[in-house]
Amino acid sequence: MHQPVKTEAGLVGGLPGRDRSITVFRGIPYAAPPVGDLRWRPPQPPVPWTGVHEAVRFGPMCPQVPGAEPAGDGLPMSEDCLRLNVWTGANPSDGQLRPVLVWIHGGGFRVGTGADARYDGETLARKGVVVVTFNYRLGAFGFLATPELSEESGHRASGNYGVLDQIAVLKWVRRNIAHFGGDPERVTIAGQSAGAGSVNFLSMSPLAKGLFHRAVAQSHARHSRDPDLRYLGTSYRTLADAEAAGARYAAGRGARTLDQLRSLPWQRLVEGDASAVDSAVETGGPARPPLFRPVVDGWVLPGGYEETYAEGSQNDVWYLAGNNLDEGGAVPASAFAEYRSLGRKAWRPGAPPVHLTWQDYVDASRVKFGAMADEFLRLYPAATDDEAAHAHCAAVRDNARISTWLWAKDWTAHAGRPVYTYFWTYAAPVGQGARRASHGSEIDFVWGNLQPHHAEWTHEDRDIAETMSGYWANFAATGDPNGPGLPHWPAWSPDTPAVMEVGAGFGPIPLADPPRFDFWKRFFLAQHAW
Repeated sequence: MHQPVKTEAGLVGGLPGRDRSITVFRGIPYAAPPVGDLRWRPPQPPVPWTGVHEAVRFGPMCPQVPGAEPAGDGLPMSEDCLRLNVWTGANPSDGQLRPVLVWIHGGGFRVGTGADARYDGETLARKGVVVVTFNYRLGAFGFLATPELSEESGHRASGNYGVLDQIAVLKWVRRNIAHFGGDPERVTIAGQSAGAGSVNFLSMSPLAKGLFHRAVAQSHARHSRDPDLRYLGTSYRTLADAEAAGARYAAGRGARTLDQLRSLPWQRLVEGDASAVDSAVETGGPARPPLFRPVVDGWVLPGGYEETYAEGSQNDVWYLAGNNLDEGGAVPASAFAEYRSLGRKAWRPGAPPVHLTWQDYVDASRVKFGAMADEFLRLYPAATDDEAAHAHCAAVRDNARISTWLWAKDWTAHAGRPVYTYFWTYAAPVGQGARRASHGSEIDFVWGNLQPHHAEWTHEDRDIAETMSGYWANFAATGDPNGPGLPHWPAWSPDTPAVMEVGAGFGPIPLADPPRFDFWKRFFLAQHAW
C-alpha cells in the first residue's frame, strides 16, 4: 500500500517501513488543533486539505513536563498535537480487512507520545494487525475542570478532554480505517499504565459504546476496593473535586475568566511540580495520584468502577488485563540497595511506595492495614531489613494478582465476553544492563520491538517476544490470545484462583497461598469502594 489513501479530510501518503511490505503513515490529523477558543473543548473534526498530505513525520508532542520521559526523540511540543499514526501491511485490492489495534500511551496522564519508538507497529503489522498510535491532550490541557467549563459544555461536565480525544480517534478509526485495510468491526484498544487506565475508562464510557470490541489493560485493572487503584493510572476524580482544583489552578495563574485562561501561552499551563499531585486522596500510604486525570463527570464517565460494574452498564467487550512482577512497589532483590539509597528522591505522582527497611515496612503496614496489621505481619513476617524487603515485595505481588482476579469477577458479573488475565515475570534488559520485570518492561515484547539501540537482546528475549506479540495479535483478531504453537492460556474462571504467567514461564499459576488470598479478600471488603 504505497498509493495515497483516502480519509475524510483528504488524501494521505505514507512511506515504506523497514519491511517494504508495511506502509507507515505518521502524523495524520484526526481533529482540529485545540487552540484558541477550542482549548478545553471536545475535539472538532480535522480541517480538510487539498492534494496529498504526506504523512511521513510524527506530529508534535502534546504540551507536557519537559524532560519527564525520554520518549519524544527530540520532537517539538505544540497544542497542535492531535495526530495519529498507522502501520499496515494490507493490500487494498484483496478486499481482506484486518483486525485493528489502537494503542493508548501511558505516562500518568502527564507525559508521553504515540510516536515513542517502543510503539513502532511494524512487527504487529507483519502479524496481520493494522496498528494505530496517537497523541491525546495531557495534564491541564486534557483534564482541567472548572465550574465555568462545566457551565459552557452543555453537559454540566468538564475535565475529560483527553478521554474525548481518545474517543475521537476511535470515531476516526470507525470512519476511515477500512481505507488502510483495517476492519472497523474488529477494533482492540490497548494501553499500558495510564493507557490501561484509559482502556478501563473507555470501557465504562457510553460515548465509546460500539467503537471498539476488545480491550487490553497492561498495568492496571484493579478491584474497586483496592486502595492502590486510587493513585495508579486507574485513579479518577469527582467533578466537584476536579472543579475546585481547577479553580485554584486558574487563580494561581492569575486568570479570572476562561478567556484569560485560554489566552495564556501553553508554556504557562504545563503543570509544575507543585501542582502535579492530588494530596486530598486517601490511599492507605504516602502515594498520591497526579492532579490532572479523568473525572467521573456524569457524561463521559457516568459512574465509578463499583457502580458501573454493579449496574452492568460497562461496554461488553473481550478483555485481557494483567500486571508485572516488579511494579506496584515491588522491586527485584538486586535493586534493594539502590532503592534504599534513593529514598523519597525516586518518588513521582502516581508512583507506589517502596518499603525496604524493617521499620518502614512495619510502620507502613500499621497505617495501611490498621486493625488487620498484626494478621498481615504474621502472613508476611520479617525480622531484618532484607526480610522486610522480600515480605513487602511478596505482599505487593499478591495484592496485584488478587486485585485483578477480583476485578475480573466484578466485570464478568454482568458482561458476557471472556476475560484473560496475566502476570508478567520475565526480567527484561532495561537501563544499564540491569534486568527486571519492571513497570512497562513487557511493552517491547508485546510489540516485538527488540531494537538494538534500546538494550542488548538475547535469543531467549526474541523467543519470548515472538510468543507475546503472537498472543496480542491473536487477541486483536479473535478475542482469544491462543493460537498454533503458543502455550495454552485459559480464560479467567470464578472457580479457579489462578493467573496466566507470561514471560519467565508460560502457564497458569496460583494467585497466592490460601491464607493470604483470604486475607486480601477480607481487607478489600473492608475498604471504601471506588
